[in-house]
Order: sequence, then C-alpha cells, then structure tokens
Amino acid sequence: VQLQASGGGLVQAGDSLRLSCAASGRTFNTYVMGWFRQAPGKEREFVAAISASTTYTYYTDSVKGRFTISRDNAKNTVYLQMNSLKPEDTAAYYCAVRGAARWGTQSPADFGSWGQGTLVTVSS
Repeated sequence: VQLQASGGGLVQAGDSLRLSCAASGRTFNTYVMGWFRQAPGKEREFVAAISASTTYTYYTDSVKGRFTISRDNAKNTVYLQMNSLKPEDTAAYYCAVRGAARWGTQSPADFGSWGQGTLVTVSS
C-alpha cells in the first residue's frame, strides 16, 4: 500500500487542522492505521491509531482529548483531526500501516509503508 499525507500548514496556538492520508490498494480496510510525528532533531513519535473496522482507537497521552483519528474505508482515507494545537505539536506528521503487532503498540518499528509526511507548524 502507498500512503500520501496532506493537510498540514502554519497555524496559531489554539487553532485546528485536519490531516488526511490517502491510501492506494484494495485492502485498506484490513489494516490498522496509525499517525506519527517527528519534530526536528527528535525521534519519530506515535500519535494515534485506529482499527480496521473503525471501532477502536488509541492515542499517546499528550494528544488525548485534543486529537481524533478516524477513517473512511470507502475512500481509503484516514484522518487526524487536531484541535487546541500547541507549539509542541509542531512536527512532520506521517501515516503508516501497522504490521503483525499487538494492538496498542506505539513503536514505529511495528508500522510500515510510511508515506511522505505533511508539516504542521504551530506558532505561539
């Protein structure tokens, strides 16, 4: 599967953005999908993931209550709605497909098919 993230931009603290990740392939609806981010000089960090059926999600603690992951399997797209953005949310955001790993994993090593990221910059 090939992934392409979009929707990033420059916003002010407190603003909202919605990221999209479009996937190619016919088996999108069988994959657990995740969002990660990577700030300059830092390691890639897990943000959120969603089950193939859309029923279940989990988040890293720092975005709980502010970010929402969702997906539309008919459109082969996964979304990340980001509200109440903070300067520390500034990063390149990537979507990825989870491999054969346990539900709840936050390790980048358990995800693959990394798409090109989309840059989110939050000014204070």
